[in-house]
Amino acid sequence: MGLLQDKVVLITGGESGIGRASARLFVSEGAYVHLVGLDKHELAEAVNEFGSDRAFASVTDVSDETAVIEAVREGIERFGHYNVLFSNAGISGAAAKITEYPSDVFERVLKIHVLGAFYVLKHAAPYLEDGGSVIITSSGAGLIGAPDLSAYVTAKHAQVGLMRSAAKEFAARKIRVNTLHPGPTSTPFQDDIEMRSTGMDQKNAAQAFDDTIPLGRHSTPEEIAHAALYLASDVSAMVTASTFKIDGGLTG
Repeated sequence: MGLLQDKVVLITGGESGIGRASARLFVSEGAYVHLVGLDKHELAEAVNEFGSDRAFASVTDVSDETAVIEAVREGIERFGHYNVLFSNAGISGAAAKITEYPSDVFERVLKIHVLGAFYVLKHAAPYLEDGGSVIITSSGAGLIGAPDLSAYVTAKHAQVGLMRSAAKEFAARKIRVNTLHPGPTSTPFQDDIEMRSTGMDQKNAAQAFDDTIPLGRHSTPEEIAHAALYLASDVSAMVTASTFKIDGGLTG
C-alpha cells in the first residue's frame, strides 16, 4: 500500500517540472492524478507515461475561471471526488525595475499564481473529501524580497495569504492547507528566472544562484516532489497553515 493508495490528486502545472515529477511519485504511491496544464502535447505524454487508468488530463489556463470550472467538471466526471489539490501552475514574468515593469505582464503573473490558486480552491474544494490536503506551490520568493522580480515576489507572497485564510476556513473539515516553498530547482522554469534576473547564460546563472545557497546546489524536481508527497499524505495529518521550505538554507 502506497502513501496515496487510491487517492485522487488534482495537479495544476502537471505536465512538466515539479508538477510532473510529483505526479510520477504520486502515481508510484498508488494515486490517481488529474493533470491540468496548457501544453497539450506534454499532457498527453504524461498520461501515456503514467497510464490512462491512473492519469487524466485537461488542457486549461488556470487564470480563466470558466476553464477551471470545466476542468473540475471533467475531473469529477472521471473520478467522482478529490483527496488532494495541488495548485502548482506558474510563470516567471519579467525581470525589470518596478518603474519599468510591463503592467500587462505584472497582471498576468498575478492572474496565474493568485487567481489560479483561488479558482482551484473555489471550484475544486467542494469536491475535496474531508481530511484531504491542499498544497499551493509558492517559492522562497514568497518569504523574502528580491529586486527586479516584483510581480513574481508579490504573487508568491499573496499565495501565502490565501493559504492562511483557507487553512482556517477548511479546518472544520479536517482539510489541511499548506504552501510549498522550493528554492532554486533545476527546471526550465527556474533557468528562465535565473537568466532573466542575472543577464547571464544558463550555466553561469545557475552557478551564481548556487553560490547563494548554503548547501551549495539547486534542488531537483524529485526532491520537491517528495516534500509535496509528505504534505499530500496522511503522515502530515497535523500540519496545516505552514510555509514548508525546501531551499538548502537559502531563506534561513
